[in-house]
Amino acid sequence: MSINWNGAEDSTAAPKIDDLMNIAIVLSTVIFWVVMVALAYALWAFKAKPGDESDGEPIHGNTRLEIVWTLVPTVIVLFLGVWSWKVLDEIEEPTGHQLTVDVFSQQYAWSFGYPGKEYAYSQGVLHVPVNRQIVFKMHSQDVIHSFWVPQWRIKKDNVPGITTTAIVTPDKVGTYQLICTELCGFGHSSMRAKVVVEPEAKWAKWVEALKEKVPTPLMVSVKQDTETNPEPLERVEAE
Repeated sequence: MSINWNGAEDSTAAPKIDDLMNIAIVLSTVIFWVVMVALAYALWAFKAKPGDESDGEPIHGNTRLEIVWTLVPTVIVLFLGVWSWKVLDEIEEPTGHQLTVDVFSQQYAWSFGYPGKEYAYSQGVLHVPVNRQIVFKMHSQDVIHSFWVPQWRIKKDNVPGITTTAIVTPDKVGTYQLICTELCGFGHSSMRAKVVVEPEAKWAKWVEALKEKVPTPLMVSVKQDTETNPEPLERVEAE
């Protein structure tokens, strides 16, 4: 669909998700107006005349109408459910050139680990290569946070004690903002990070130039999350 009220589409997932959302909005709008027209007609056609305080005619119902308003929503829900499943399956289809990035969230900051020979680490800024599938492994150090870059259309909760995963393929070079979309405390509104999507060669040089390595406590939390440790994780203060 050509309607674009969702903003820039800067990942391979964005157009697919926007199409799904647009169809859902159109269907919802049609259903809304059908209900409103039916309600207006009922109010006008069956209103009591002035001074008439008698009971209305006893009506058992309309079996055909009840079947219709049961089947139509069922078909719509199944249609959207199957389409959503297909879209998610396409988005998460593994490619042969994936990059894994660990995302560490805590009140009220984001930090990132880039697995590799030295396991580079950055705070408050995320760099990723364009046109490469990124697998974000989420690790919360305290409460539930939520990872969201609006232009990518992918949002995922970071849950203490477990690892959650978001898969994104950015397809445009640019600078974006990572936003926490789960109310996580007084500083929630300021929990943001800069996101830079750049050519892979430039990204590789940036990662190579990083001096800081992922702190040991964060690495411990990765291991705990992977094992789905039920014990609460200690909060790690940003240095």
